[in-house]
Amino acid sequence: MRGEGENTQRFGLRSFRAKFVLVVGGAVLFDLLVSGGLALWNVQKLSQDAALEVGEGLTTANQEYIRSYAESTASRVDLLLDRVHADVKTLAGVLQSQIDDPARQEQIGATLARQTPGSVAVVYDRQGDWAQNLPGAPSVVSVWGYLLGPDHTPLPDVQQVIDNSAVLDLVAPSLLAGGSSKLQMYYIGPKEEPIFRTAPYTEQAQTFDRLYPGHNKADFWEFFFPGIYGSWQQWASDPASRPVADDITQTAPYTDAITGKLIVSFFNPLWTKDRTGVAGTAGADITLDQLAEIVENVKIAGTGFGFLTMSNGNVVAINPAGETIIGLKSSSDTGTQGVTGLERSLRNSTQPAITSLPLDKNNDGVIQHIMLDNQGESVPYIVVLKRLQSTNLWSSGPIKPETMSVGIVVPEREIYAALFAAQDGISRATNRILIYQIIAIAVSLLIVFAAVLGISKRITAGLSALAGAARRLQAQDYSVRVNIPTRDEVGEAGAAFNRMAEQISFHTENLERLVDERTSELEGANQEISALNSKLQDENLRLGAELAVARQIQLMVLPREHELEAIPQIEIVAYMRPADEVGGDYYDVLQNGSRIKIGIGDVTGHGLESGVLMLMVQSVARALQETGDCDPRQFLDRLNRAIFKNIERTNTDKHLSLAFLDYEDERVTLSGQHEEVLVIRAGGDVERIDTLHLGLPVGLELDILPFVETHTIAFSRGDVIVLYTDGVTEAEDLDGRLYGIDRLCESARQRYGGTAEEIKTGILEDLMDHIGTQKIHDDITLVIMRHT
Repeated sequence: MRGEGENTQRFGLRSFRAKFVLVVGGAVLFDLLVSGGLALWNVQKLSQDAALEVGEGLTTANQEYIRSYAESTASRVDLLLDRVHADVKTLAGVLQSQIDDPARQEQIGATLARQTPGSVAVVYDRQGDWAQNLPGAPSVVSVWGYLLGPDHTPLPDVQQVIDNSAVLDLVAPSLLAGGSSKLQMYYIGPKEEPIFRTAPYTEQAQTFDRLYPGHNKADFWEFFFPGIYGSWQQWASDPASRPVADDITQTAPYTDAITGKLIVSFFNPLWTKDRTGVAGTAGADITLDQLAEIVENVKIAGTGFGFLTMSNGNVVAINPAGETIIGLKSSSDTGTQGVTGLERSLRNSTQPAITSLPLDKNNDGVIQHIMLDNQGESVPYIVVLKRLQSTNLWSSGPIKPETMSVGIVVPEREIYAALFAAQDGISRATNRILIYQIIAIAVSLLIVFAAVLGISKRITAGLSALAGAARRLQAQDYSVRVNIPTRDEVGEAGAAFNRMAEQISFHTENLERLVDERTSELEGANQEISALNSKLQDENLRLGAELAVARQIQLMVLPREHELEAIPQIEIVAYMRPADEVGGDYYDVLQNGSRIKIGIGDVTGHGLESGVLMLMVQSVARALQETGDCDPRQFLDRLNRAIFKNIERTNTDKHLSLAFLDYEDERVTLSGQHEEVLVIRAGGDVERIDTLHLGLPVGLELDILPFVETHTIAFSRGDVIVLYTDGVTEAEDLDGRLYGIDRLCESARQRYGGTAEEIKTGILEDLMDHIGTQKIHDDITLVIMRHT
């Protein structure tokens, strides 16, 4: 009974015998898998190759189909726009040829005035304070109140423009009847005589009165299309300044005042005979329906759809189902000035994959795979974006380049339906073969396991002895040794065990000595670390003292309150807060007789080096002021030369933006490049004066005199000037949003009427409320000047 118990114990799950059976059985199983599973591997390889080849073929075909579909859709949109461009250029060509031949222009205008007086004779509307020709003419011409004389008739120059523009009645009807469908075509006069002639005839001025109150008293171009006329004037001065090499200017989609439809306008500016100015514009409108029809009728796979988007992500055309799938939200601009438009941006989508969809040229025609949420299910989609021809775009402000894109969106499960079906069939067949093979291998394994079990007992005796000796060694009997007479691997394991037992015995006896040696080494290392820590503390104290001295010196050279109060007629208050112990911002107020010089600058970075450079600037500026150097350009050039040479000597890469304001006799002369200068006039109007063209950063080049210019600002009683560094406008809140120039302008405007101290305090309160608990990353400097 005892021998039977020992055999049972030896064949436990942890016994060598059990492991031997498992190892040998595993080896046989491996052999069976290699030999018996070769067919399975071949079948799997063939199925994978077939699925891969089918998948690659279908994927390539489907992707090429989607790309071709996107390209053809983009070509249709481009063709529509090209046809509209051609019609507008035709009308512009006729009008431009009239402008280039003044004698012929006057002759044709006089002839049309005689033959069709209804096209040039306007009737005054007392209620609207404008004049307009009566119905019946091919076009309507509207003349705004400020273009009428005391007798409510057009001024002579305005009447001449009305007569000359009547040629539109001869050209526009045929252009409207042919070519692409257009809502209307028109001519708008130059900035001085902006009459509005439109074909076909509509109640134009009446509609403007209803939708745009106050338009009749305002400059037409700046009211409806702010910034567009100035861009054209720039083109006249520098044709190369066109964002896109074409005269056609396209607007973003907006709501038409007359029809209430979303439209897109196309302008072709007309030039004066000498090509130095703008003589008005020829234009045409098309409804957004014409563009939308092309992309909304996209039908690809089962539920694929298309959309048309601008480069900023604003979607101008998409069908309702597609709008829901990509999670768009619409909002309209309902302002009363200028044209009103539609905002439906990809960046405001409820789908994260859509908000981050790249629209740049690097992704033109590229297949993109995204995941969209569909009623709680994550669904894979394919997206292809194809860019249209670039055009000049006006939205609000200066004209800029625009490249719209046509997008095609298709669910992957629809476009790859055939691929998924083929792969599924191959997978099912492969799984059946795998099951049959596993059953055969399992039967073979049972047979082999019975045979291995029978011979395992004969080879485990030595291992049992080795296991017993190991248990004694575990019980700290280091004198134990094993005697295994066999010369196989088990005998070698016994010999290795005996050597291990000897080594354990040796190390146990010497362990206490080794621990003492290691403890001594650690104590020495601890003493070295303590000495280093002490040196670091001393160095930190020294550096802190140096920074404190530098900060105190920096504060000492700032203008004192009694110096600022002694300046007649002007209140000056300032605030400076460095981001580190020593700041890199600079401001100073220097007085020499009746002349006052106010300087403000910002050294790159902050910290000790920036603070030292700020002190250099203050010292050089004070010295130059004391020498009586009154010329602003020479003053800035000499200061730059001194700073540049000091920077070379100190071998640093610092420089600074720097501007000076010279005040005398209610006039301020501005020089140097820095942030914008804000001037708040009576009534709270804010002027923003750009200094980018007035100089270069100080310390970059030795000679900056050729780049330094001056700008004169009237500074009268009640006016306020606000100077600041970028630490104000670039201050962030907890969400990373910048304070910005617009918030600064609004804060200063709201405080207008108070003292300079009250204005400064109010702006700082707004700024600190915006920053909240966010860390201040840059120096903050604010200077307020108020003419009393």
